[in-house]
Amino acid sequence: MAKKFIRNFLIGSGILLTLCILLVVAFDPFFQYHKPLPGLKAVLTDKEYQCVGSLKNFDYDSVIAGSSVSENYNNRWFDEAFGCTSIKAIRSYGATADLCYLLDIAFKDHTLKYVFYNLDPSALSADPVTTFESTGCPMYLYDDNYLNDIEYLLNKDVIFEKIPYLIAQSLMGDYDEGNSYNWSQWKQFNSDMILGLYIRKLSIEEMKDDTYYEEQLSGNLSILCAEIDAHPETTFKISVPPYSMLWWDNVYRNGDTESYLYNLEKAMDKLLTYDNVELYYFLNDREVVTNLENYMDILHFSPEINRYMCDSIIEDSHRVTADNYKDIINDSRNFAYEVVNELIKPYEDRIKVDIYE
Repeated sequence: MAKKFIRNFLIGSGILLTLCILLVVAFDPFFQYHKPLPGLKAVLTDKEYQCVGSLKNFDYDSVIAGSSVSENYNNRWFDEAFGCTSIKAIRSYGATADLCYLLDIAFKDHTLKYVFYNLDPSALSADPVTTFESTGCPMYLYDDNYLNDIEYLLNKDVIFEKIPYLIAQSLMGDYDEGNSYNWSQWKQFNSDMILGLYIRKLSIEEMKDDTYYEEQLSGNLSILCAEIDAHPETTFKISVPPYSMLWWDNVYRNGDTESYLYNLEKAMDKLLTYDNVELYYFLNDREVVTNLENYMDILHFSPEINRYMCDSIIEDSHRVTADNYKDIINDSRNFAYEVVNELIKPYEDRIKVDIYE
């Protein structure tokens, strides 16, 4: 009797586990095995879990690559303007090595018309190494080894949360596939938010040498330029985003103003040598970056600014060229010091100071 019970239990458990695996494979909310089933939408809300799978399995010919400030683009803005079908390759930190890792996945089985690449200034001074594993990403989803997918295939959260969410958003929700990974809903963008979140250093560090991040800069440019070199058929439309003027204040107080400007100038100088690169720059757009009503914190701006950037790229404004890039850097330098010497003064009584640094 006991043996029969154990046998039936094992058979039943095996059937249940098999059904769970088949359910996950069929609906595949992380898109590890296939694109969405007919009638279901590409509901992309978990970039760490879905970005790699969607890059492997979706149909597209262009990529929007960048950090969290790129998440609030609507893919359709680019699709309609440039006659392409785009998908996002997002990494919150925007590290060069991470983004190029994702681009390698995209290029493996796709020929890309465009890469709309967001170049964060901090990405030029970061270590030129991938950060997925060190930040706890689910690496079993990042490789091509199906044997370790058991953590995905028998995951109760996937079965009881992710699959029902995918179905609900596809059939009953108003999910816009163009807004993949968009995080702006229910967020506030105004001066109270940004000033409330900015904790200003009490001290001002000594200004670093221009070449302080030379090693990191060289490594990151090598990675990015290798990507550009390898794909001359692809147009890389690279943009430097409009962080708020409080970012300039923070950079100054950390002693990074001159080193960051040096990095940007050297990056421009290198990137402009490529025929398949177009470069756009928004860090010195005074109308945007001095208006704190556009921001949630010192980095993150509203989707309206994403639209503005996209329109600028479409209209070929804010374009950096071999003839104007040094002027742009000089203008940015003047603006950066204008921020710390004048423009921030009216807000100082509303800025919190880190007295425990």
